[in-house]
This record gives sequence, structure tokens and C-alpha cells, in this order.
Amino acid sequence: MELIHSGKVRDVYADGDDLILVASDRVSVYDVVLPTPIPDKGKILTRLSLWWFERLADIIPNHVISADDVPDEWRGRAIRCRRLTMLPVEWIARGYLAGLGLKEYDKSGTVSGVALPPGLVEASKLPEPIFTPTTKAAEGHDEFITYDDVVAEIGADTAERLRQTTLEVYRRGAELAAERGIVIADTKLEFGRAPDGTLVLADEVLTPDSSRFWPADEWRPGRAQHSLDKQFVRDWSSTLDWDRTPPGPEIPQEVVDATRARYIEVYERLTGERWTG
Repeated sequence: MELIHSGKVRDVYADGDDLILVASDRVSVYDVVLPTPIPDKGKILTRLSLWWFERLADIIPNHVISADDVPDEWRGRAIRCRRLTMLPVEWIARGYLAGLGLKEYDKSGTVSGVALPPGLVEASKLPEPIFTPTTKAAEGHDEFITYDDVVAEIGADTAERLRQTTLEVYRRGAELAAERGIVIADTKLEFGRAPDGTLVLADEVLTPDSSRFWPADEWRPGRAQHSLDKQFVRDWSSTLDWDRTPPGPEIPQEVVDATRARYIEVYERLTGERWTG
């Protein structure tokens, strides 16, 4: 197999006509990979994505061929996938105001060109979920774009279909998570196109790396929330004298342990399965 791409978290190998997507234990914040891994992180992301792919298959097909037909050394953290032509957009749905969406709202009252009511605060629930795309930067940071920008990039029909699909995936995930006491504040999706033109859900879906998860019984608008996702590492890193450029800081063991515990908690609460590694 040939390594054809190494991302912040995932490595992609070519194996004949297929791809092998391998989720590492690497963690990144502010687009910088930190030198300290989070044990089991890649396995948790892979298993949770597979769980969600099954529950979303009636909405849109996904890229999974097999989670078993992979090299033994990557079993549990790798998926055999279809090759796709990936679309150059980060497809983001938001049901709550947080993160960069909050910063954009505070400046302009909008997020990705979507006007929001006045008076919202951190972690406010939005009147309805909104689609807030960003660029997919090969280097540097992703930037907000508008729906019209997406139309100009990929065409009106594809843009509208995937906007609706992004919101439908978010609503399905948020409803299921709410039954398990978890708020999904927002999520990022990626889509590609198969050789026959079919639009396909790819990469990961509704994981602690691609979504904000909050315990529902602790949700209080107007303040930072208790996170069950990568935000915990971002918050720790923001306390440091670090300019957010490489090399990133080593993560203390207590932060590693607390991060791993959050990933396991959200996996167990969503799936109802005990994490056994």
C-alpha cells in the first residue's frame, strides 16, 4: 500500500481501487498537531463513525466498504473506503451558538451570511439549525463562506442537496443524542462524489473531533459549557503562553487522561456500549 495523504489525524493509503483510512491518536488544536497522543482516540473515532454511518445510511450513502478487511496492525482504527472526489467545502450545521460561530455573530449578527436574532449569548439554542459552510484550507485556517459562495464553487443543485443533507444529518444526530442526555451543538461533515456521480458522506461523522458535545443536564446559556469533545484540549492550550504555531506544547498527563475519559464517555452514552478498547 502507498501512503497518499497524512492529515492532522488520519492517514490515507491506496490499496488497489480502494483507500484505507487510518485514524491515529494524534490531536490537533488551531490546526497544529500536538506532540502528545490521546490513547485509543483513533479507535473511538472510527468505531463511533461506523455506528453513525449505519444510522444515517437512509439519508445518504457513505464511503465504507469494510472495517474488517484492513491490515491487522490497524484493526479497530481503519476503514476500507471507496475512492471519492472530495468537495472543497466544510459542511457545518449549527443548532447552538459557540466557537467561531459565536465570534462571527458578535461581530456582525450573522454566521456565514445567515442572519440571527439579536441578543443571543454563548451556547444559546438557535431558533432552528443553520448551515454555515467554511473553506477547506490545505494550509492555514478555514474561513467562513456563504451559501452563495458554495453555489458558485460546486453548482446550485449540488449545493442545495448537500445543504439539506447536512441539516438532516445534524437533526437526526441531535435528536438521537438528546435521548441519551447529550446536546450536539454543531457538527462538521465532508462529502465526496463517486465515479458514477453519486454524492457520498465521507471521512468521519458526529465524533468528538468533528462536533461539540455537551451534557444536556449541565447546559446553561451565557457561559462556556462542559465539553465532551476536543474543546477540552483547546481550552487547556488557551491558558498557555503559546502563539498557536508549530511546534505545539506537550500535553500534561492529567489533560491526556481527562480528554480520553471524555471521548469514552460520549461513545458509551451515545452507543449504549461499554468501551473495551
